[in-house]
Amino acid sequence: MHDLSLYEKKIIKDDEFPVQMFENRIRIPGTYFQPHWHEHLELHYILKGRGIFYCNQKPLLVKEGSLVIINGNEIHEGISYTPDFHALVIIFEMDAFSKETANYKVIFKPLIDSDPVISDLLMSIYKEEIHKNSGYKLAMKGKFYELIAYLLRNYVAQNLSDRENTSRMKNLGRLNTVLKHIQENYTEPISNRELADVIHISEYRFCHLFKESMGKSPLSYINEVRLKKAYQLLEQKEMTVYQVAAAVGFQDYNNFGRLFRKYYGFPPTKVWVGIAR
Repeated sequence: MHDLSLYEKKIIKDDEFPVQMFENRIRIPGTYFQPHWHEHLELHYILKGRGIFYCNQKPLLVKEGSLVIINGNEIHEGISYTPDFHALVIIFEMDAFSKETANYKVIFKPLIDSDPVISDLLMSIYKEEIHKNSGYKLAMKGKFYELIAYLLRNYVAQNLSDRENTSRMKNLGRLNTVLKHIQENYTEPISNRELADVIHISEYRFCHLFKESMGKSPLSYINEVRLKKAYQLLEQKEMTVYQVAAAVGFQDYNNFGRLFRKYYGFPPTKVWVGIAR
């Protein structure tokens, strides 16, 4: 099973142009990217298609011309609604361009639609990246300064205090610890009390933190982990459906079947016989 930690380490090695930029295109509706977080600022400029992003569980409907701004230390995920979803993705650290503004711990508004200034700047950067004419990195860096200044003057939602910023980082670290514990123990019964004890907080506070961060209860998340592992095992056809249910931690076979059908839209037997769609 893949590591369930949500933290994604970003390494940008180009000192001359400390930005990671790429096109992201998917050809079928569904997952655009899995939930994760990192310290860097991340921009998604939608070139084609429609979908929905979640930033700290807040839904953002996106379409061609939308700019999604994912602030540092925010859990985010993306889902495409259309067969062809195409976006320009830009990832960078604010202090690589301006330590003065980075110290303000700015939180930008998460969604900007149909701003011609932003569109012109991003498409100009995009074209420089495609053609790579002489001095293109210098030209792109100048456009980035323009973009950051424009965002700072028009789309700041709030400034975090040092205390607020520290709290966000602490909660994300706790969440990673909990998800790692779930990954290692999902085949056994796991209670909210057990997970709360892992990070040394009360059960009430833990449930609030988890729901606020993940948008679902701990039990719902644990069951999703079990169902995804069950799907993998069913595809291997080395165990019966009943054995798979028990192997991934479901003590009630009927409950496993009900949850599987609800999550995937078809019963587990269809995966086992190879006709799931």
